[in-house]
Amino acid sequence: MPTYNERDSLPVTLAHLMEHVRCDVLIVDDNSPDGTGAIADELAQNHTTIHVMHRQAKDGLGAAYIAGFQWALERHYDLVCEMDADGSHQPHDLPRLLAQAEADASLSGVIGSRWVAGGAVARWPWHRQVLSRGGNLYVKFMLGLPLHDATAGFRVYRANTLEHLNLQDIESHGYCFQVDMTRRVISQGGAIAEVPITFIERESGESKMSGAIVREALLRVTQWGIDRRKSRVSQWVTSLRAQRNKP
Repeated sequence: MPTYNERDSLPVTLAHLMEHVRCDVLIVDDNSPDGTGAIADELAQNHTTIHVMHRQAKDGLGAAYIAGFQWALERHYDLVCEMDADGSHQPHDLPRLLAQAEADASLSGVIGSRWVAGGAVARWPWHRQVLSRGGNLYVKFMLGLPLHDATAGFRVYRANTLEHLNLQDIESHGYCFQVDMTRRVISQGGAIAEVPITFIERESGESKMSGAIVREALLRVTQWGIDRRKSRVSQWVTSLRAQRNKP
């Protein structure tokens, strides 16, 4: 659970989470100037299942998740979850994501999806919905990912899936990180299921969405899509030449 300036929402989110799921929680705080890290430490002192990682600078969402994944892998968990601390991801939805992962051993991961049947968003202005839906359509078009919500950040991964990814090779920082993880899992033959959730816009604090994050996602997805098409053309040419050279 990455945090940056979530002092008001973090205690509420953790309280609700502990009501619905028995799990260990790692809070990865990027030196929040509002004191979120200190509040996280206080919560950890009172709950043995809460742990805190303090990072010295705001180094991007992707880097925070990678640090959390590595922490989990070092401690040999079977399932590793990611969710926001701002209340937009509902803790009562997590048991359904976990149940899906536990019911189907062939899955590499499970996504809490806003854009499948039964999924929804609340308190989002129309332009945020257009941005999210349009972004996911663009991802599907450019990368061919068989998902409706590749940008979602409410997820469960199998630890052995994360172990087989070169996490240190991932350079995506913003919400593009979720797309990057998705394409890497699927490119290695992994399967990801989508479970409908209701995403609720935060009531306190400020959204981390920015123009820089949108630009990073657009540029990276475009480049990945171009590389994918070049690779497919190259494979087609190689196959055609092999057919022509057959005796």
